[in-house]
Amino acid sequence: MSAPLTTSLPSALYRACVAAKVAADNKGRDVLVLDMRSCTPMFDFFVISTGTSRRQIHTIAEETDAALRAEGDTRIGIEGYEASKWIVQDYGDVVMHVFDPDTRDYYKLEELWADAKKVDWESEL
Repeated sequence: MSAPLTTSLPSALYRACVAAKVAADNKGRDVLVLDMRSCTPMFDFFVISTGTSRRQIHTIAEETDAALRAEGDTRIGIEGYEASKWIVQDYGDVVMHVFDPDTRDYYKLEELWADAKKVDWESEL
């Protein structure tokens, strides 16, 4: 009898860094990765980026999903795509946020989660 097939995803840190790179490659601004493991048991990493137009925000979200699918990940949910002020993509242990500038400034997630360690995502890849 053969062993059941298991798919092994790359680490959450690696996938968060891939998401950050995709955002930066698509000209996302102020891209950062927050290590949330010491702050909440709900997820491991936040990736936060700002897009300057509806089209750019959609592109960052779509290209991030394509890159994470290529790594074997599956998006659990997406919110905000139609309004395009703040798109949230949930991958379980990684959550990707793409904001327009005003919405990012309003919610200030990096201040709300100030206890989270910032990850030098470029050096992780």
